[in-house]
This record gives sequence, C-alpha cells and structure tokens, in this order.
Amino acid sequence: MADTRRGPLSRFFIGIWNTLNFTRRLVLNLIFLAILVFVLAALFQSRPALQDQTALVLDLEGAIVEQYSTAATERALDRLSGSDRKEIQLRDVLRTIDAATRDARIGRIVLIPDNLTGAGASTLREIGQALDRFRAAGKPVTTIANDLGQGQFFLAAHSNEILLDPEGGVVLTGLSSHRSYFKEALDKLGVTVHLIKVGQYKSAAEPYVMNEASEAAKRADAEWMGDLWGQYLAEVAGLRKIDAARIAEDIAHYDERLAAHQGDLAALALDQKLIDRIATRAEARQWLREQGVPAEGDSFRQIGWQQYHAQLPPQLPASEKIAVIVAEGTILPGNQPQGSIGGNSTAQLIRGAREDETVKALVLRVSSPGGDSVASELIRREVEQTRAAGKPVIVSMGDYAASGGYWISMNADEIYAQPTTITGSIGIFGLFPRIPDTLAKIGVHTDGIATTPLADAFDIRQPLTPQVESILTTIIGRGYRQFIGRVAEARNRTPEQIDAIAQGHVWTGSQALERGLVDKLGGLDAAIAAAAARAGLPADVQVTYVEPPLSAWDRLALSLSGSEALAGIASGSRLPWSTAWLSTEEVRQAGAVLESMRGRRFGMFAHCFCELR
Repeated sequence: MADTRRGPLSRFFIGIWNTLNFTRRLVLNLIFLAILVFVLAALFQSRPALQDQTALVLDLEGAIVEQYSTAATERALDRLSGSDRKEIQLRDVLRTIDAATRDARIGRIVLIPDNLTGAGASTLREIGQALDRFRAAGKPVTTIANDLGQGQFFLAAHSNEILLDPEGGVVLTGLSSHRSYFKEALDKLGVTVHLIKVGQYKSAAEPYVMNEASEAAKRADAEWMGDLWGQYLAEVAGLRKIDAARIAEDIAHYDERLAAHQGDLAALALDQKLIDRIATRAEARQWLREQGVPAEGDSFRQIGWQQYHAQLPPQLPASEKIAVIVAEGTILPGNQPQGSIGGNSTAQLIRGAREDETVKALVLRVSSPGGDSVASELIRREVEQTRAAGKPVIVSMGDYAASGGYWISMNADEIYAQPTTITGSIGIFGLFPRIPDTLAKIGVHTDGIATTPLADAFDIRQPLTPQVESILTTIIGRGYRQFIGRVAEARNRTPEQIDAIAQGHVWTGSQALERGLVDKLGGLDAAIAAAAARAGLPADVQVTYVEPPLSAWDRLALSLSGSEALAGIASGSRLPWSTAWLSTEEVRQAGAVLESMRGRRFGMFAHCFCELR
C-alpha cells in the first residue's frame, strides 16, 4: 500500500531515486554479463587445427628472464592496457622450441630477434642450443631481421640462413664493463665512505672510495671478459663457418671496412659472410614460400610462439617429479617477490620442496650476482638440509652465480654452469658512510653524550672511530673465513686452496671448471637430467617449477589478458653490452644493497658488480 502521508514532491523525488537505482543495477548487470560472455569466449574459444608445414614464428620481444619480476595480476593489467613490461620466461621459450622439435606439423622456425632487449650470454646460449636441437631434427631455422646487435646476432648465428633488411646492419663491438665512480662527488658533498673488504679482487665497492678502477680489478676483469669474448667469437665463427680472427680483424678496422662499402651496413655484413641474403620483409616472405612454406594470403603459413605455447597441454599431477626453484636477482633479507631472492622466501620454497613427498630431487636455478650474506647463508643451509634428507640437489647456474650467488650454490651434489656463466667472486665487503662534514657544510653540528664508546658507533653523523673500525674489520674477516671455509668443505679442498682462487676474483664457467668451483658444463636440461639420474628417475620424469601459488583471480586475469578475444577489445635495446652514462642496473643494484640494510645497523655483503655492457 502506498504511503499516503508523503506529499507529491516527496513521491516525485523517491520515484526519481528508484529509477536511478534500477538503472544502476541494470547497467552493472549488463557489464557483468558482458564480462561473463568474454570470459567464456576466452576460455572456450575454438582454435583452428595446426596444419602441416606450419612455420613457428619466434619473435622474441622484451627481456628474457628466468622468472617474471611482477605479480600475475599486474602483468595482466599491463597487457590489457598496452603497457606490458615485456618479459619472457626462458623456460617458456625452451619448452616451445623443444615441443616444436617433436611436432611433425611444425616444419620451420622463423626467428625475428629485432625486439629482443635484454638477455645474458648464458641465456642466449641456452636458446641457441635449443635451436640446434631443432635443426638436428632436420628442421631449418631462418632468421629475418631489420637489424642485428651483438646478442641478437648470436641467436641468429644458430640459424640455417640469415636474411637482413637492406637498411639494416650487423654491429659487433666486443664486450666492455665500465662503472661510474663517485669518490670525488662524495668528497665534494663531505661524505666519507669507509670500505672494509677481504679479497684483492673484490671490486664491487670500489666506486665509493676511488675515482677509477684498481689495477687488480682491471686485470681480473680482463681475464674473465677475454675468455667470454673468445668464446663468443669461436661459437659464431664456427656456426657461420668463417674465421674468428677475421671477425676480430673486421671489428678492429670497422671504419675502413664500412667506408669501402660506402656506408652500406647490410652490404658489409653480406661481404663479411655474417648474413646470407639481403631482403625486405616482403622479399623474405616470398623467399620462405619458395622454400616450401605454404602461402597464406600474401604471407606464409605460421603460428606465433606464444599462441603455440598456450596450446601445449598442461602438466598433470605426478607421484614422482623433479622440482626446479629459480633464484634470480639480488639476494635480500626476508620475504621478497619474484625477480629477487629472499633469504626467508627462497628458503621456504626449498623447504617446501624437501617436505613434498612427490619431489624426488631438486634443481636450484641460480642467476644472481649475490647480495646479503646472512640471507645467502639461510638459503645455503636449506640446500644442505635437503641433501641431508636424502634428496639430490643440482645447481644450474644461469647468466650469473657470483659471490652470494655462489654461496647459495656451493653445497649442491653437483654444480652445472654454462661456459659463459659469470661466477666466483668469493669475497666479502662492508660499506660504512659517514656525513659529519656534509652536515657541517650546511651549518648543522652534532653534539651530545654517550654512556659507552660504542653507543653511537653506528650513528652516521659521527666519525668512524678506530675502535669501531677494528670491530667491523674483525667481523668482515670472520665472514670471509667462513665463506672460503664452507666452500672448501663443500668442494673437498683446503681453505688455503680456495683462498688462492677466491679473493673476489670473477671467473667464467669454463675457468671455474678448471679451478674446481663447478663440476660440469651444461645448461638447465643437463642439470635436470643429472638430478633424475641421481634420484633413479626416468629421463622423461615430470619437471615442476616451485613458486608461490597463483590465486584463482590471478589465473583468471592472466587467462583473460592472454586471450585473443579480449586482445582485440583492449587494443580498440638495452643489451648487456650497450652503454649508458649511469646505467639503470647500477642504480638498481646499489638500491638493492641499501634495501638490504633497512632496519639494520650494518650489513655484510657478498655481491659482484660484474655486469657486461
């Protein structure tokens, strides 16, 4: 019954409100219904059957990483908004290539590396080895490129043929490692930085106390970088069937070579036999059709690698499996997200794998320049306890496993590294900045009392006293002795033998093998095979990556963001050898050190600033 006590004006506004409320519910329901339709379309959309002689297009766009550095929902939102950070997991690329190798419907890989923006030497080597397996199955690989930088060319060299755009070029420059040095700037600011380190070659902190690299650091860098560059030249020369010395000679006289070709980079690359053919994209497509890839419209029969990867069958639960845990990034205390290594979070993942009865062996995939020593020790203990529990642990080193990265690796049953892995750097340092002169420059002075000589020992406004410096030196010295002592125990050597190859010296994987720091050369697949053999498992045992589980919402968001149905609606190079005045990597790594100091009076670090550019 209507409320007759309300006047006409009240009933008028109440009627408007009810209408608006009904409209709001209707609009929200329609939006929900539309989303539901798109969800069902994304989940149940039919994909055309893959036909014979399909070319798999491997257009690697972004940085290749061991593990995504952002959360699943954030990645999904980035994709839908068009601001994707463009990270590619190495495991996805390798699984795609290996699946295509076994797939009779895939007749060729077309590699397009133009938009590959970041990958380490060992990562590129892993992909190159997968391409070699594809070629060994009798299937060709063709590279089509607009331009080829040094890392991109390394991948392209694993092709049967390389087609380069007429306006493109192949620019090989060699390797370099330059850092910015801050001592003069810090002096001008009145900041005094006290460095305490153990290791003649432990140069990670030199930029804060020097204006140029020490001679010891230059000698050590020249040794491992020379080996790395020699491996690069040897591999691409062997793949391209040209003389490595000729490549080096051409780089040394690149100005003369280019002038002789009137500045035509593509013609020079062809003359140097770095490429096989100069062709525009249209000409490259026509060439592929002539090689037997069926035509489709004005292009050729193809499938994108990410679409192909999405169609691969998911793994079913298995009673026996090998767990792979990724330890990528800087080692920091506590719980850390993917893309960093947390002393607690990574240790918990290892502990979880150890307590999982279906996990029969563990592969720890390490790609880290190191970081906090305490966090490194927590992870090492979990590796040691996993072996003690009867489960084999194999370490597979990626691009870097240096300093703290080696610390968490040392207690494995076996350590595998690529020849191009950067490892070693066994040493310890501590940095202690003081700013009394900085404050004095702006008229700020500090005064007061303390009950003991140590009460203000870690107050950066106070000068570092000889007593405190002596204490810190003792702590750092003990840390180094522990480091080399544990390495010696793990590698069945004496501390003196380890000290002779430690001292912060950086080694390539092949150099580390010669010195007994690693056991074998090989990639992730070799490490997994070794783990299976030690656990008495078949070669085709299931391999599972152990990571924090995705929520139902995360899985739905990723499914939607990767679907073709929503992609259409949503749409309505720094390489390791590039240069920069002050690289973002320098800032990131320095920031990581500061982050690990949060809430602590002082820290001890096993970190290697051994990035190539």
